[in-house]
Amino acid sequence: MTTSGPRGTVTAIDGKPNLVLTRTFAAPIAQVWAMCTDSGRLERWIGRWEGDPTAGAVDFFMTAESPDAAASRTVIHVCEPPRRLVVETSGEAGGWYLWLELDDSGEGDAGTTLTFGQRLAPEDDIGTIGPGWEYYLDRLTAAFEKRDVAEIAFEDYFPALQPYYEKLVAAG
Repeated sequence: MTTSGPRGTVTAIDGKPNLVLTRTFAAPIAQVWAMCTDSGRLERWIGRWEGDPTAGAVDFFMTAESPDAAASRTVIHVCEPPRRLVVETSGEAGGWYLWLELDDSGEGDAGTTLTFGQRLAPEDDIGTIGPGWEYYLDRLTAAFEKRDVAEIAFEDYFPALQPYYEKLVAAG
């Protein structure tokens, strides 16, 4: 399978650059929320979490990378089901400020639009990050559609999409 091409943008939010990507699902908002937050469903496309989210943090394991992935402590800043989630990760590879918003207010039966973002720090390599999130969001789409996520190959995304994302930062 090949990617449909890069879809991300860099947008200033609260004065800070954010990588922003969207996907639309022909499904109710509750189903899309569950694919993004339920540990068992999340593991189908990216990884799983362990712990008690009501305590404000969980351990996240990015098992799509490796079944033996190390835990990344993930602080939950905002959780407003089924519309908004804001988390911040920390671990050996550094930390990321990530957010998602779901919107089902489109015309007709358009379904639910997922807007996903990562706040960018000056040291972030968007040439790698952008293709990575394209890859994972396409895995989410495949999992949602009950397709084999193994058909989504990272090699189709990186380094092919790298120049597009590097230009986004240069233009911003």
